[in-house]
Amino acid sequence: MESALKDLSTPTGGVEDVYGEDCATEDQCITPWTIAVSSGYNLLRDPRYNKGLAFTERERDAHYLRGLLPPVISSQELQEKKLMQSIRQYDVPLHKYVAMMELEERNERLFYKLLIDNVEELLPIVYTPTVGEACQKYGSLFKRPQGLYISLNEKGRILEVLKTWPEKSIQVIVVTDGERILGLGDLGCQGMGIPVGKLALYTALGGVRPSACLPITIDVGTNNEKLLNDEFYIGLRQRRATGQEYYDFLHEFMSAVKQNYGEKILVQFEDFANHNAFELLAKYRTSHLVFNDDIQGTASVVLAGLIASLKLLGGALCDHTFLFLGAGEAGTGIAELIALEISNKTNIPVEETRKKIWLVDSKGLIVSGRKETLQAFKKPWAHEHEPVNNLLDAVKAVKPTVLIGTSGTGRTFTKEVVEAMACMNKRPLIMALSNPTSQAECTAEEAYTWSEGRAVFASGSPFPSFEYDGKLNIPGQANNCYIFPGFGFGLVMSGTIRVHDDMLLAASEALAAQVTEEHYAKGMIYPPFADIRKISAHIAASVAAKAYELGVATRLPRPADLVKYAESCMYTPNYRSYR
Repeated sequence: MESALKDLSTPTGGVEDVYGEDCATEDQCITPWTIAVSSGYNLLRDPRYNKGLAFTERERDAHYLRGLLPPVISSQELQEKKLMQSIRQYDVPLHKYVAMMELEERNERLFYKLLIDNVEELLPIVYTPTVGEACQKYGSLFKRPQGLYISLNEKGRILEVLKTWPEKSIQVIVVTDGERILGLGDLGCQGMGIPVGKLALYTALGGVRPSACLPITIDVGTNNEKLLNDEFYIGLRQRRATGQEYYDFLHEFMSAVKQNYGEKILVQFEDFANHNAFELLAKYRTSHLVFNDDIQGTASVVLAGLIASLKLLGGALCDHTFLFLGAGEAGTGIAELIALEISNKTNIPVEETRKKIWLVDSKGLIVSGRKETLQAFKKPWAHEHEPVNNLLDAVKAVKPTVLIGTSGTGRTFTKEVVEAMACMNKRPLIMALSNPTSQAECTAEEAYTWSEGRAVFASGSPFPSFEYDGKLNIPGQANNCYIFPGFGFGLVMSGTIRVHDDMLLAASEALAAQVTEEHYAKGMIYPPFADIRKISAHIAASVAAKAYELGVATRLPRPADLVKYAESCMYTPNYRSYR
């Protein structure tokens, strides 16, 4: 029987569909397998197969559900309507987050149905900014495991720990060590909310099956004294392991992942501190399929916004000058991808294209005179210039056309800074990318008001539309959710074994191509999130096409129409009929 089922598994994104769940059409029946056929009370407790009041009369007879449910039979659409009404009654976003997580734990398909159909409303709940508060309070919110916790207590046994996860056909792992959660700092083990949220979006926005996703938190301690003294903290109560001990532990983890899941497992590093993020990406990108969303995903989504904004700003990318506030993993990652894109379009060496890009860190403008004291990842951005100590003076000296904030510090794009940008540019591009909302360098209202309505604005967290001088301005959200779900899905569906920078450029161009004239008329440089599944399919197709071109895709032969293939591979949350 198993061999027959294997033959049926067509487009499942690179993982064997042992039970035939995804190769069946929606009008065909499937079997709700766990270890055995799930039925009765156990079926209602299984979030993967539970349909609540949507079980039909025949299903209630076949699976011993008589008496366990009220007699009414509801459609999935009615269940969705009822739950959305319930969620909207909460005034506090964290309460909505808890309600959504509880739904995921009891009815997986209904959770994703709500998220897909109401993505613009629910995205800020299951991801930034609400997920930041959820991580801060994760110890109090914790009820049941949503992923794997691998602590120093498991040193030497990580492979054994990976084998305890019930799903075996894993395609995507999102892993964090909790040291730099959003703009909130070291949250230790409580950073698990980030991998859980990211993988929910891999499914809802990118179409990766929930059963193929694995959230992992690496717990090496925390330097957050408040957490160490919190009686409800759920992680190791010790200072962070560093140096060789830390890197040996991470190496054991990466080796165990590859041994257990194979060459094509995608590992996404999430919210590691700068000094570790660059080191881990550099070390494993040539031996594993790895992706750092903070460095590469952020860079790709910002580059997409820059490419799209050229329609409003005028000129080519090489005609603009860029100034960053923040020179960490996000800032330098974005800067490098911009330099690569300009280099690809102009055939100018990347060492030269970097000179169009300037960075300001906590000590001022990064210039060659500071080179001896700079961290390695900042040195390529140390250009010839006299020292400049603050952002306002840097704006006046560099005269940028684009100002990008990745500092993690709120309200640093002051009125004077924005006015200086508006004075020098007919349409200044201002991107306040730090998360959560409280850490944004400025608000949309401030950017539009201080620039007299001329700014093109985008942020990391959502801001409401703002009317200035009779014109409605819709701020863009340079949210990584535009990129990483489709990017990762493109890698998975093509069986790619390594990530290349050209794939990130392809993803950026695919996203920018989704912005229409109607969007530009409203000052938008990103398409609306309502179209995210379509956008992700196009990004996945572009990434897969580049992987085939580079010879790192293993799923052969290459599908003739990659967009249609991507759409056919995507998980859909509609209820299935049970035998």
